[in-house]
Amino acid sequence: MKYQHIFFDLDHTIWDFEANAKATLLDLYAQHRLTDRGIESFPLFFERYSYHNERLWDRYTKGFIKQDELRWKRMWLALLDFKIADEMLSHQMAVGFLEQLPLKNAVFPYTIEILNYLTAKNYQLHLITNGFEAVQQKKLYNAQLQGFFQKVITSEVSNSLKPNKEIFLFAMEQTGARVENSIMIGDNLDADIQGAINVGMDSVFVNHLGIQPHIPSTYMVHHLQQLESIF
Repeated sequence: MKYQHIFFDLDHTIWDFEANAKATLLDLYAQHRLTDRGIESFPLFFERYSYHNERLWDRYTKGFIKQDELRWKRMWLALLDFKIADEMLSHQMAVGFLEQLPLKNAVFPYTIEILNYLTAKNYQLHLITNGFEAVQQKKLYNAQLQGFFQKVITSEVSNSLKPNKEIFLFAMEQTGARVENSIMIGDNLDADIQGAINVGMDSVFVNHLGIQPHIPSTYMVHHLQQLESIF
């Protein structure tokens, strides 16, 4: 067996961040009565939030902004698009989002099945995630995923971010794995796949969206069940 240690990304790879974030934001939209503030359409608000969140996450992963700024500015900028300049509301929604998001439990199809399959074949499963420590642990608990992973390596604890090699080296140290017997599975080419390349590790690109990859991976799948053909 070539691989002994399998490192998964969490958000967008097995935990359906888009579905869970959308459900959480819909709750916040109702709780804060944003229709009364002039935002008549939740889909429009969600589109603006998603736009700003993607760009702020890119800045965060590149080290240009800190966690706290990411958390509240994505709300602030989305509200500002509707001419709501309310910093207090932005902070309230940011806190509410992080509190409520981990309570959602949508995962991608075949997530539980593939984790059971890999566990039964005696692979050692771990997570490497750029998410926040407490939030990621809550997600795992509420989605009933925590029992599958021996080690959860977050950017917060490792003091590094994918694709930097340091977070992968920290993961090797924490798990006792070696690059040659490990593989990274993730949906993000720039973070997961480039990160694996940076440290010399094989990788699987989980191409849920069917995009044309701009960074080469060792393997590519479009559905989690296809991992069975690799392992």
